[in-house]
Amino acid sequence: MSAKRKGLYAGKVKKATQMLLYKHHAKPGVKGWELRKALGNDYTKVLDVLDDYLKPLDLQVKTVFEEEKTPEKPTVDELDKARFFVTLVDVATKDKLMGWRIDDLAGLAITISYIISNKGQATRKDLEKLLSEKMPNWKVGLNLDRYIRQGYLMQDANGRLFLDWRTRAEVDEKALLNLLLNMKEQKPKAEATQEEPETEE
Repeated sequence: MSAKRKGLYAGKVKKATQMLLYKHHAKPGVKGWELRKALGNDYTKVLDVLDDYLKPLDLQVKTVFEEEKTPEKPTVDELDKARFFVTLVDVATKDKLMGWRIDDLAGLAITISYIISNKGQATRKDLEKLLSEKMPNWKVGLNLDRYIRQGYLMQDANGRLFLDWRTRAEVDEKALLNLLLNMKEQKPKAEATQEEPETEE
């Protein structure tokens, strides 16, 4: 983006930064209609400029839509209802996940992939049963509560779990599923290689 355009949007970029980084609601970020009201109808261009400034810091402006699937060409109404916030460019690297144990992350990956494979929802009971096969029982409930508290999952009154805003913002669901599928394919091959009897020469 040109220096001239950055200069034109300097004041609005400052305002957008304050809005996105200051916590106004229970969930981080700001709705599109709030940005449009404060910055004008060209607020998406302002966010593009801000995104350019954030890249050297390994940060980005992320957009999460109400629908699970991100529209290819979002309408004004869809953008107004969407949530915008600042997040890390690559949240999957080890040094950016301070406070998370590897088994907790594995549990989150299993939980997300299971919900995706079950058409976007799963009962808490089923997930507790699945996770208890991978980690101590006492950790299962604590981990699920943590995933909910931190915005990766949401739970309804009937005990059903769904993916929440943070999963849609931070997790590349397609890449996660491909990774898990590749791991499953490689495991049988490795086992077959180990079990193959040695031939005498």
